[in-house]
Amino acid sequence: MKKIITVILLFTIFTMITAGCSKESEIVIPQSRAGTSSSGSVESSAQNLMKNIVPNEINFIEYADDFTMENVNSTDFAVRLLQSCMQEGENTLISPLSVLCALAMTANGAEGETLTQMEEVLGMSIDALNVYIYKYIQTLPESEKCKLSISDSIWFNEGCNFDVNEHFLQTNADFYGAEIYSAKFDEKTCDDINQWVSDNTNGMINKILDYISESAIMYLVNALAFDAEWNAIYNENQIRNDVFTCEDGTEIDTEFMYCGENRYLEDDDATGFIKYYSGCSYAFAALLPNEGVTVSEYVLSLTGEHLADILADSKDCSVLTSIPKFETAFDIEMSEVLVEMGMPLAFNDYYADFDGIGTVEGKNICINRVIHKTYISIDEKGTEAGAATVVEMNECGAVIDVTPPKEVYLD
Repeated sequence: MKKIITVILLFTIFTMITAGCSKESEIVIPQSRAGTSSSGSVESSAQNLMKNIVPNEINFIEYADDFTMENVNSTDFAVRLLQSCMQEGENTLISPLSVLCALAMTANGAEGETLTQMEEVLGMSIDALNVYIYKYIQTLPESEKCKLSISDSIWFNEGCNFDVNEHFLQTNADFYGAEIYSAKFDEKTCDDINQWVSDNTNGMINKILDYISESAIMYLVNALAFDAEWNAIYNENQIRNDVFTCEDGTEIDTEFMYCGENRYLEDDDATGFIKYYSGCSYAFAALLPNEGVTVSEYVLSLTGEHLADILADSKDCSVLTSIPKFETAFDIEMSEVLVEMGMPLAFNDYYADFDGIGTVEGKNICINRVIHKTYISIDEKGTEAGAATVVEMNECGAVIDVTPPKEVYLD
């Protein structure tokens, strides 16, 4: 096996995408399955404001039931994000769903051209995105053997001259079920956010923040945890040692899981298969680029529409498969990625427009960092995957008048 791209699909939005296997140190054979969240939750110093904010019930009669276009756009966002995050010579493991949730909450406070750019990158208007994610979360299937949890929270600084917009908080409580906390931002708050992420990823992501930025006024946080058994668990006689060949030619002795599946994937440059989790509501889809096609070449050739077509056009036939048992993690600070994808204004000290979030006397508000961490473990029982995304909002440059100057030329 020369190289591998793995995808966990949650209906039409991706939870995890990994690309490339290049270094022996980056594939860790799991000794045991991560399972429970960190023991001993810290006593939070943050004030939980949810007692003051009651989420409103969303009436779906007002909205169309057909989310075909939103499905296409979210898949396209996932592919574009993977393409932008790929790092030469490294495995890439991202959760577009986690990033989408965190940025959508943030976009609820964006206005003007800043909002326009964010909507273009995310692939739909913020109103459509709110409804789409809300319905997606509300209709997630779940069983004891197959669970997906999605959690959101907002933390804002009570120790500065920041006046938060209650409508912004209410909107994110309504559509995302966001927990709202206020705290005096310090090392304890950093610990509290990390503990919240650990608790909501079953301990798979136990630290997302190394520090609280001096100018931070708000953190918007998404945490995601996926824990599922295979629909057909591998037996002992289906597991044996073999050689995994990385793209750089390095060979690794590892355990492979062999079985027959019945959903085959193919396009001009890759072949693959679908393996279902318990209950068949979720699936693991794998694509292996053909000889002569590198992982990066294949990923860069994809579009959301093409990938959706590959998955929708799976063939019902017998296919012999193998998957290496592995465990890996990934982290990235996404600000440069998102600027390059088309939303530079959100990160601009002076021209970012987040008046919908709130106001800081004499200062503007912009995104400073977008931190993303992921984890995945695959073995004979199934898959555990976790992801967390933090959007850090800072008070930044002084508010300036962006109104065009008047012109009077005595010519």
